[in-house]
Amino acid sequence: MKITWLGHSAFRVDLGTSHILIDPFLTGNPKFTGSLDEAAAGITHVVLTHGHDDHIGDTVEIVRKTGAEVVANFEICMFLGGQGVENINPGNTGGVIPCGDFSVALTPALHSSGAVVDGRSIYLGNPNGVVLLPEDGPPVYHFGDTAIFGDMELIREIYQPEIGLIPVGDRFTMDGRAAALAAKRYFSFSDVIPCHYGTFPIIDPTPQAFLDAMQGTATKIHVPSIGEALLF
Repeated sequence: MKITWLGHSAFRVDLGTSHILIDPFLTGNPKFTGSLDEAAAGITHVVLTHGHDDHIGDTVEIVRKTGAEVVANFEICMFLGGQGVENINPGNTGGVIPCGDFSVALTPALHSSGAVVDGRSIYLGNPNGVVLLPEDGPPVYHFGDTAIFGDMELIREIYQPEIGLIPVGDRFTMDGRAAALAAKRYFSFSDVIPCHYGTFPIIDPTPQAFLDAMQGTATKIHVPSIGEALLF
């Protein structure tokens, strides 16, 4: 399995015959300086945690170019269907969605979810985290945007994720200290990658608070540069 951080909460995950983009906010992301076409080359699936612009991002353009399948909650799938996206695979919180050689579990998240259209806020279902469940490979938990909450323990018990992609930037998500508490108290990750930091001045510029709070744990912490691929 190869995981590439693309800035903010966007990741590319390559596993088996599947090539997945999670929350592909690339155009308009001031920290992403790569090529959208290169980041999306060969993509088979786009997995979305919730409906905010900095997570849906370039989904419509990517699907138009690649024919990739969108995996998200029902409301997001219907919203994107209204923009011409036909290849959708909807689900909802607590469900598991088959996607070929992997499945996606939609987990709870404490956040909000919606889009602003013509100055009006459009409800796009409850926010989610997502667990990628490969047929062959470690389960990967992308927390989405969330606060810490006690039922994370159930996510560990049910899905046993080994790799965590965890937001640490504060204000709109957990801060570094809360994210570290979540990782240590509720999970037994072999590896974690912090995200959702440094994109805009309003959130934390670095993951340092998370790194400090994770000291002394057995979990391996990766802080890749944007566009850097990690092998698991």
